[in-house]
Amino acid sequence: MRRLSSLFTLLFATLVQSSALAAEAQVAVAANFAEPIKAIAAVLEKTTGHTLKVSTGASGAFYTQIKNGAPFDVFLSADNERPEMLEKDGLAQPGTRFTYATGKLVLWSVKAGRVDDKGAVLKAADLGKVAFANPKTAPYGAAAMQVVDKLGLKDAITPKLVQGESIGQTFNFVKTGNADVGFVAMSQVLEGGQLKAGSMWVIPQTHYDPIRQDAVLLKKGAGNEAAKALLKLLQSPNIKDLIRSYGYEL
Repeated sequence: MRRLSSLFTLLFATLVQSSALAAEAQVAVAANFAEPIKAIAAVLEKTTGHTLKVSTGASGAFYTQIKNGAPFDVFLSADNERPEMLEKDGLAQPGTRFTYATGKLVLWSVKAGRVDDKGAVLKAADLGKVAFANPKTAPYGAAAMQVVDKLGLKDAITPKLVQGESIGQTFNFVKTGNADVGFVAMSQVLEGGQLKAGSMWVIPQTHYDPIRQDAVLLKKGAGNEAAKALLKLLQSPNIKDLIRSYGYEL
């Protein structure tokens, strides 16, 4: 009994120590990465005890919020420009920025068979609303506009466009049927490497500039162990494989 009591005491002390060492990081995450970050947060908590408080949205909006003092520890952007700008602004820790994923743009419809593998639906006479993200704040929206220009469809499609403030809102326009098709991130429509529902055209990456997504440790997170553990985890082989499963390149 005395030995059992000692074991319980040791176990309790270990749990208390682990709890005391665990930290929480506030993370600003580009909306296209909303699903992967859930899985990554679960791995982080299981392996380190650290937890994440995740906010998702448009990268441009997050940049403005961080400039205005928003209390984020880490920024996972949908581009490389805004993390670099935060470095120049003195709001990010030098030497911590790296590319965690390169995104892919797709044209998607919730309806099976609606989108062909060449994107010819964009020229269809019965084409309805076309959703895209705000190109000023969402890199995937800027990429969508490059595709429209590349295809010479700007004049024809402009009257049909419906704009989301983030790629997350854009996806919901299509998912709920408020848009016929939409330019969304491949990561939003894949699960386990397979299309979850509907139909899509994987847009050739020659049609738009590379969507290089950078992560950076912000000044507020300099002493946050959860923030630093997250950035380390993002660069581990197993997590890289997980990110690839959502259709990203590395």
